[in-house]
Amino acid sequence: MSDFDGGQQGRRRLLPILGGTHGGRSAMTCKYRCANACFHEAPNTSDNEYFGDMVDTAMSRRGLLRTGAAAVVVAGTGAASSVGAVAAAPAAPQVSRAKPPSSIKPEPPEYGRPVSFTAVGDNMLDAVVVPNGYDWSVTISWGDPVEPGAPEFDFDNQTAEAQQRQFGYNCDYVAVLPLDRNFDRALLWVNHEYTNEELMFRGWAGPESATEEQLRIAMAAHGGSILEIERVGDTGEWRRTRRPRRHNRRIHTGTEFHLTGPVAGSDLVRTTADPDGTTVYGMLNNCAGGLTPWGTILSGEENVHQYFGASADITDEERARRYSRYGLRTEAGTERGWERVDERFDLATEPNEPNRFGWIVELDPFDPASTPRKRTALGRFKHEGANVFVGADGRVAAYMGDDERFEYVYKFVSAKKYRDGTSRRDREHNMTLLDDGDLYVARFTGNSPEFPDSPPEDGLFDGTGEWLPLVVDGQSQIDGMSVEEVLTFARIAADKAGATKMDRPEDVEPHPVTGTVYMSLTNNTARSPEQVDEANPRPENKFGHVISVDEDNGDVASTTFTWRIVIVAGDPDDPETYYDGFDKSQVSQISCPDNVAFDPSGRLWLATDGMGGTLNANDGMFVMPIEGEDKGHLRRFVSVPIGAECCGPFITPDGRTATVAVQHPGDGDGASPENPLSTFPYGDQPRPSVITIWRTSPTGGPYIGD
Repeated sequence: MSDFDGGQQGRRRLLPILGGTHGGRSAMTCKYRCANACFHEAPNTSDNEYFGDMVDTAMSRRGLLRTGAAAVVVAGTGAASSVGAVAAAPAAPQVSRAKPPSSIKPEPPEYGRPVSFTAVGDNMLDAVVVPNGYDWSVTISWGDPVEPGAPEFDFDNQTAEAQQRQFGYNCDYVAVLPLDRNFDRALLWVNHEYTNEELMFRGWAGPESATEEQLRIAMAAHGGSILEIERVGDTGEWRRTRRPRRHNRRIHTGTEFHLTGPVAGSDLVRTTADPDGTTVYGMLNNCAGGLTPWGTILSGEENVHQYFGASADITDEERARRYSRYGLRTEAGTERGWERVDERFDLATEPNEPNRFGWIVELDPFDPASTPRKRTALGRFKHEGANVFVGADGRVAAYMGDDERFEYVYKFVSAKKYRDGTSRRDREHNMTLLDDGDLYVARFTGNSPEFPDSPPEDGLFDGTGEWLPLVVDGQSQIDGMSVEEVLTFARIAADKAGATKMDRPEDVEPHPVTGTVYMSLTNNTARSPEQVDEANPRPENKFGHVISVDEDNGDVASTTFTWRIVIVAGDPDDPETYYDGFDKSQVSQISCPDNVAFDPSGRLWLATDGMGGTLNANDGMFVMPIEGEDKGHLRRFVSVPIGAECCGPFITPDGRTATVAVQHPGDGDGASPENPLSTFPYGDQPRPSVITIWRTSPTGGPYIGD
């Protein structure tokens, strides 16, 4: 039987080709990152149609993707311009992202600079590897002092009190905000996503036998850090200022947060300790994020389900249904044991406490006395992050992904307009924009009616889509659900709206000039051949892909859009893969794209999470031009150590420095303090760290990517 032959036999032959593992992470990472979410049935049990449900899935997907690959071969022979012209969506208007509130405007490199460095090769070294002509250094590591008076790190003598003032554990999203006109001083923000107690404590035997102090240390290691950094001489290197400054601050599970927006004060978020439903302590599992035009940080709470235990089974059927949709426990038991030291994490005692987590958090890094806010108008789900774009009419859109198999992509559009000013009054106004607006969820439609019976006629996967309304003008658009219910249980509302089930939508970020939205779909090994559609074209998708979206007429408030797949990740020698039409013999291979970023020259950067388990290479950061002759030429810029994930990343507005979070170095089966799999960064116990990378070669200019 040929690869193109249909029927169940063809489908069965496809499974070993594309693999059947749960992505590319180690079992240790899966356990602590998300409580083994991929080893359980997906929480989305809705009957929303896959595009593949609409027709008979009779043809092998490998054959279809070969057809797409054939278009790549044609592109390599000079026909790329005609093929790309057919599929390309109209360019959005040139709308620049606003300046920081302090009017500081670092001089950027020219837009559209070519990439010129020699790509880093695949490796599995216990080291950070950067291209020739570049160097790197550690800016800060787990346990380093952040707030004034914090002690130095002592691995064998940790305390919760110390950890509340020291740099937290696994670092993810990073942002750098200038403090002076020359960009010699800056603020560094870092998310602390989760903890791995097996590597933090000697002899860890599980939460049931942990000491209360160990549990409190782990709680304190979550949250985020803000600290002042400074340039080293006239280089692009960052280092911590020599003594803690007034901006330095640790956010942790004891930090006060305010709930704002439509859900604040509702019955769904009231608890014994907070009968008003407006004050929450801490943020949990903060993954990616974004930097707003008014100079605040957006941070996404992701896998919050794992922090709640239950001292008794959940017997209320409606509550159990809602818990299950978010991956929360419905039976007695524990994941992390936090309910032993704080009863608000006991679902049987405080049933509404989990509704106070899973939001987008907005923080003001310039005001160390400010209270962070959880913006409920943006909906509650497993947020990878949020990124904002200012539309031509002044309204802002925030784009968001829900990072789990078969989950959705969302958009929030503000009711009020952004003020492009630098006064205190302008900034105070802008800091209210995310409390009032409309929330939508995406439905993708392919442009090939016969798919998957026959391949797309243009050889590419693209189409149109619509933003399905969930809340508009302060009114629920979902029958039987109030506004508060739609926002608190956005997943259930999106199920009812009929959104498209995606392959783990993680970072979703608009290009700062064109407004084109790029979204990374990390992987989904649970998608069956019957469930493929043009937006998610591979069954058992362990490598992931990247989609770009253009709002119709470039309007951030548009309810329709066009889309196309930019990257089908994996080994370039595999005919199924696609790299925006570029000659694949010249690209670096990539798998499990996670974080998305752009540099001042307009180039796309991608960080990965899971290459070790899919392509036998350490994770890293990659750059790819998205226009011009080099469009689609993906190059690896950095690889991170054994067991680590590459997070962040952030390219400074002057283009001189890449700031990267090296998360969970040394994660892997059998790893422990007595048997470390990595000794990054100081030759002893592995410590999650933020590093900076800068150019040292005198040729080609000082910019990242040269």
